[in-house]
Amino acid sequence: MADFAIEAELLKTNFRHICGVDEVGRGCLFGPVVAGAVILNPERLNPAYNDSKKLTPAQRLRLARDIYEKALAYSIGWCWNDEIDRSNILEATKQSMHQAVLRLQVRPDYVLTDAIAPDFLSVSGRAIIRGDEKCLSIAAASIIAKVFRDLLLEKFAEFFPDYGLAQNKGYPTQKHKNMILFKGVTVFHRKSFKLKNGC
Repeated sequence: MADFAIEAELLKTNFRHICGVDEVGRGCLFGPVVAGAVILNPERLNPAYNDSKKLTPAQRLRLARDIYEKALAYSIGWCWNDEIDRSNILEATKQSMHQAVLRLQVRPDYVLTDAIAPDFLSVSGRAIIRGDEKCLSIAAASIIAKVFRDLLLEKFAEFFPDYGLAQNKGYPTQKHKNMILFKGVTVFHRKSFKLKNGC
């Protein structure tokens, strides 16, 4: 379960605004990779924040609203499929994280990222392996990123109903892969992501 221990230690060393950053959608075939950035208020913490993958959609939505209400700052960044295809998924992920940090209402003075070293940011920081399970700020970032991206994919499902986007959120389920083989890709699919084993 995520906690605020890492941030609390950093606050003791005169850092004031500690930002958690995480992304969702790296393994998808459709749509953008999305990053969340959150600076929690140490006086208004919620221990229920956790890795977004371990929460139900209803829990994520409720906790996202809680983050929007209580956090000192929060933001979203994203890179669309064409940018992913032009560079690669890692560089696009970094760009989405960079955007999220830049868009924060409060400038952070330290950044905690999930697994990806934050050396591409102009802020001090470090990567935490499985950070969304350990660090409350990263968990909060994972929640708002996931909620944003899931709602976006549900909207896309209205325009591309055959691909099951409301259910698979762009991930490579068998139905999604079968529909790509049958109907081809849309303008929002990642052309550089190859289907494995012919499907």
